[in-house]
Amino acid sequence: MDRVLDGKVALVTGGSRGIGAAVAIRLAGDGADVAFTYRQDAEHAAQVVEQIKATGRRALAIRADSADADAVTGAVDGVAGEFGRLDILVNNAGLFVVAPVENLGPDDFDGTVAVNIRAPFVAAQAAVRHMVDGGRIINIGSNVAERVPFPGFSLYSMSKTALIGLTKGLGRDLGPRGITVNLVNPGPTDTDSNPADSPAADTIRGFTALNRYATPADIAAAVAFLARDDSRYVTGASVNVDGGFTI
Repeated sequence: MDRVLDGKVALVTGGSRGIGAAVAIRLAGDGADVAFTYRQDAEHAAQVVEQIKATGRRALAIRADSADADAVTGAVDGVAGEFGRLDILVNNAGLFVVAPVENLGPDDFDGTVAVNIRAPFVAAQAAVRHMVDGGRIINIGSNVAERVPFPGFSLYSMSKTALIGLTKGLGRDLGPRGITVNLVNPGPTDTDSNPADSPAADTIRGFTALNRYATPADIAAAVAFLARDDSRYVTGASVNVDGGFTI
């Protein structure tokens, strides 16, 4: 395995399944010790811990709801305390609320903003207190930040579009410290929430140039590049890993 992240510590929010789990395992494979948060799926969290440990790296699963700002800050501080440092933050946890705009209530709005916008901001704010120069912050957005071909995505699309501004602003703020901040926008990805064999999958595939879904590992590969030293001159960027969904 390519151990380019030896000696680094990473935190992945929402890392018990799907893209988050793939990112956590990939970063461990590249040599990092990896902590991740999860909200309630303790069984899958334990499986990811074992997969990380199988690479020879240290693993830590932290139960924390990203809707709770104090829990997010506590998770970041806890990782730095447990491992003695924090080099890489991947803001992956997300809330996927899709419905006609007239059916969305205040709780839907507040919950989506709390998880998809406030949590990445709070996590980054806490992380930079621990990061040495040259750290990495990688936000996970969505292809619907740039193209919304289906109805019902107004709230979710808004929340993911906000990450573009957050990424650029943090990139400017943290540039003098050599801390890069980038955004990965996945396209259709085969996960529990959007399986490649769903009734709508053929239609969704048709919006991509490659006519296929991504695997979580495809997204993790892009994150892994942005986490390593090779990406040191990339910051404030939005990287679409979407099979051509937005072209």
